[in-house]
Amino acid sequence: MGMENKCESKSPLPAAVCSAPHQTGLDGEISSIQEISGVQQNDMDFSTEAGNVPEKRLMKKPLTISTTKLCGYLNKQGGPLKQWKSRWFIYEEKKCQLYYYRTSQDVNPLGSIDLTSAVFSYPPEPEEGIFEIHTPERVFVLKALNNHTMMYWLQQLQVKRWQHSSSGVRTMLDPVTAITEKSTQPIFHEKEECIEDLMPTVKTPTGLVGEAATPWQQTSLQNLSLKHPITELQNTVLSICSSKSLQERCVLQPEDPQQGVGGQSKDVPMKSVSDNSNSSQDLKAEKSTLINQKKEKRLTLVPSLEKMLGKECTNGENTARLQLEVLTLTEELKAQKELVMLLHKALEATQQEKRACKKFLTTPLEEDRLEFVRHKERCMADLTMRLEAQMNKNKELKQSLAMRDSHVVELQEHVQLLMQKNDAKQQVILKLSEQLSSFIAHPLNTVCDTVEADTLRNIQEKIEHLEDCLEAYKQQNKFLNCEIHQLTKLWRKSSEEEKGLLMKCAYLEAKNCQIESKYLVVLRQLQESADLDVSHQKMVKRLIDDALEEDMKDVLKLNPISEFDEYGFKIIPDYEVEDMKLLAKIQALENRSNNLRYNEMVDKPLRTRWTNYLGSRPSGELVISPELKTLLRCGIPPEYRQQVWLWIVQKRTKHIRESHPNRYQELVKKCEMSEHPATRQIGLDLHRTLTTNKLFSSPSSDAIQELRRILLAFSWQNPTIGYCQGLNRLAALALLILKNEEDAFWCLVAIVENIMPRDYYSKTLIASQADQRVFRDFVTEKMPRLMAHLEEHNVDLSLISFNWFLVVFVESLPTDILLRVWDSFLYEGTKVIFRYALALFKYKEEEILKIQENVEIYQYLRFFTKTVSDGRKLMNIAFNDMNPFPMKLLRNRRTYHLERLRVELAELERIQEEFTREQKECKDKDLDNAGSEDEEDT
Repeated sequence: MGMENKCESKSPLPAAVCSAPHQTGLDGEISSIQEISGVQQNDMDFSTEAGNVPEKRLMKKPLTISTTKLCGYLNKQGGPLKQWKSRWFIYEEKKCQLYYYRTSQDVNPLGSIDLTSAVFSYPPEPEEGIFEIHTPERVFVLKALNNHTMMYWLQQLQVKRWQHSSSGVRTMLDPVTAITEKSTQPIFHEKEECIEDLMPTVKTPTGLVGEAATPWQQTSLQNLSLKHPITELQNTVLSICSSKSLQERCVLQPEDPQQGVGGQSKDVPMKSVSDNSNSSQDLKAEKSTLINQKKEKRLTLVPSLEKMLGKECTNGENTARLQLEVLTLTEELKAQKELVMLLHKALEATQQEKRACKKFLTTPLEEDRLEFVRHKERCMADLTMRLEAQMNKNKELKQSLAMRDSHVVELQEHVQLLMQKNDAKQQVILKLSEQLSSFIAHPLNTVCDTVEADTLRNIQEKIEHLEDCLEAYKQQNKFLNCEIHQLTKLWRKSSEEEKGLLMKCAYLEAKNCQIESKYLVVLRQLQESADLDVSHQKMVKRLIDDALEEDMKDVLKLNPISEFDEYGFKIIPDYEVEDMKLLAKIQALENRSNNLRYNEMVDKPLRTRWTNYLGSRPSGELVISPELKTLLRCGIPPEYRQQVWLWIVQKRTKHIRESHPNRYQELVKKCEMSEHPATRQIGLDLHRTLTTNKLFSSPSSDAIQELRRILLAFSWQNPTIGYCQGLNRLAALALLILKNEEDAFWCLVAIVENIMPRDYYSKTLIASQADQRVFRDFVTEKMPRLMAHLEEHNVDLSLISFNWFLVVFVESLPTDILLRVWDSFLYEGTKVIFRYALALFKYKEEEILKIQENVEIYQYLRFFTKTVSDGRKLMNIAFNDMNPFPMKLLRNRRTYHLERLRVELAELERIQEEFTREQKECKDKDLDNAGSEDEEDT
């Protein structure tokens, strides 16, 4: 009976074969995450980060999976002296771990190697069969009998690692389906991927791998593990107990002395020992045969080389060809070494990224995951600091470049001296050329005199050595390419899981904000209810006070709410009235919920579109196009808003700035020299500008002083207007975004003189009044029910909308929606104001129709724009539901109402003149009557 049958029937089996030691790893954490998300495994779908971009296939052909159980003897380097000890290794599929024992009969393992995060490599030049397994904890150095066995182990370990990562349970995100309205849910499912490799399949080594493998080196005494004495003792005791029980069973069965336990022959151990000895002798014989064949190959090359030299020793081209071949192989060897070094570096970077992703996935608590995200943010800040350091270094390099330019002049003078030396060397070259021609004319004598057979033999041996090294580096290159490709796939999967977890976290936070907002709304309704008794009213009031005093930063969130947004506006304004405070906090929660819901679904793709659009064009060279118009309507990301606004302003004021390049500086000097009549009014309005913004909260702030200079300069720039209340808000918003005093001034010029109609900010505000009548006509056409409701309750729309048009919604809309309105307004003009004004009434039409009191309608219309939280919905109403909205119709109606207003103003002026004249005549008559009475008295 052979060794295979012995392995099948022996008792006890190794723990690696029967059951792996109890360990908690990634499988448990992934299953726990799956329970949280509530998604079944058959619903998983794993999409790569590349999206629809086709990935170039690096794999060449499918890799056949070996049916042999992955186990066998390998030498392991360990201990303080780094000695080689033979160990029985066996792979356990469930845990993806490689356990090692002293012998195949041991029950308890000496240790294990976790392959889920392992990286495999081997050095090409050291001793044959050595390879390494790099784990986050340590590096295991193993040794196989030969390179063939080593490559088999490496390839099979790669396959096992890939099978485990592909068949493992992935984290699913079912709640994310609620983020999108179209049910485009980012659910992952595992696909049966074909295991492929860049390398050909390595055949299974006979007698060295599998359950029939035998030890091939060292005695049992040398293999004892001093690091695990308790485990060694336990295995020895179990082995002795099993052998005693085997002997007792043999004594109890004397009828058939030829039978052992389980029908096994008694001479099986002797056969196995003989098989072991025979197999080890065969392996040694095979190894010596390979060495002898290699020696014979080199010995046969020498006579062939001598024979070749005997025939062609008269030909000098043989030596030159061999030397050229040596140089070529040397250069190729250097290139391969450099490539291997680069691959090692890439492998280490990939392993570090994979460890980080695994650490993020295996963390059971959300606090730790969030701490990991914050750690990444700190890394990004560190990279930003490094970037600034590199920019400073770039400046220093530019200075050194200027110094080197002066050095170039000196070098040119030195070149002239070298040219003179070169002429002298040309003469030497001529002499050498003559010698070369004589060498070509008589090559036989020269070769025979200079080259000997020993020299050519040394060259040939060197070539063989270089060829062997080159082949080893090529083999290592293929293996490392395969390793990097597989690790890249694993990293992509981990990145997708991380992205999914972040989306889930954002969704849960948005859901929490919605629930908290609804809770506050319910409390407000209960507070307004008259049916509650006194105790319940006190309880509701206490709950409202607790909600208002709660610090939102104490709540665990992906991006905690700050007091101010990125532009300095206060997110929750400080109202004195408690009801307004409650409404402000409800509005802040709804805005945050919408921002979180749209972040992954809309904002990130939009930011990518803007990046691609601006990246494909030189800086400041945007072109007017439908694509740009569509992007502006969707909104500009904060990091690009300043750049795009500046381009639009420069485009609109190009003719003025070209004719007066230093216009703003001249106006500022004029303001310092002489005082404008509007100076007093500007000073009064400065402290009432953007009161919820921290940059304008202090009277001595730099922003206030810059705004003062901008408004005074504009008063001198346009004397017909001078200053009109409302210009301070336009200039303040431009200053916040453009962050430059002069650019904000030109933005104000572009709005007043180019975008808005003429006389929009004049003393009569005639163009503004005309737009209010045009707006009333559009409301009547687009929303007849709402207009009829407002007329029924005698509500004048212009009392609400006049300020919207005059300051373009500044301090009327939430900041993110306001800036999106301005993005389109600067590009398209006043038509955007009409669209968004109509959209606001359409957005809240049903709520307005429910109010039946005149005073309540006015109170609601004063603040309802602040309750608009969904900017995307408002944008869709403005640019989709309000269509058709032709600019020609707007111009015609504006002209019509302007003419009517001019007629009305002329009529009003005529009435005023008549009244003034009549008043004057009445005064004259009174004087005449008083004079006649005086005469009569005298």
